[in-house]
Amino acid sequence: MAWGHGRLEADRALRRAIPGTALFDGDLAARGFALNAMCHSFNNAANRAAFVADEQAYGDKFGLTGPQRAAVAARDVPAMLAAGGNVYYLAKLAGIFGLNVQDLGALQKGCSVAQFKAMLLAQRAWVDPALDGLHLGPVAALWEYA
Repeated sequence: MAWGHGRLEADRALRRAIPGTALFDGDLAARGFALNAMCHSFNNAANRAAFVADEQAYGDKFGLTGPQRAAVAARDVPAMLAAGGNVYYLAKLAGIFGLNVQDLGALQKGCSVAQFKAMLLAQRAWVDPALDGLHLGPVAALWEYA
């Protein structure tokens, strides 16, 4: 099936309909630029140390917004995502605190890491390899393991 405008809009609507998720589109990317740039900087050990030493000053360096600062201070993953954070950049921040992407997913879903892992494993039943990994079946079924 061609990815024309109608198909793209249908795909966006589907992704917006998954509870606890937001489509990381251009608007969200623009809103989250400062937060994601800060998190990207954590590839450097000196930057991680500077953040740990003074989070406020480090956030100032990147011009974090009020909601971004509050979300980082509270370690509130859903709020960071709503403020434009991309989970792959946020993983760099989480790593400072000894967390990984599955920990972030569990925080986003509001469940334990074990429950989140069980949900990921259960999703295999809905994946059709012949469709390049696209999920089949009701979208809600993907999220009922939390």
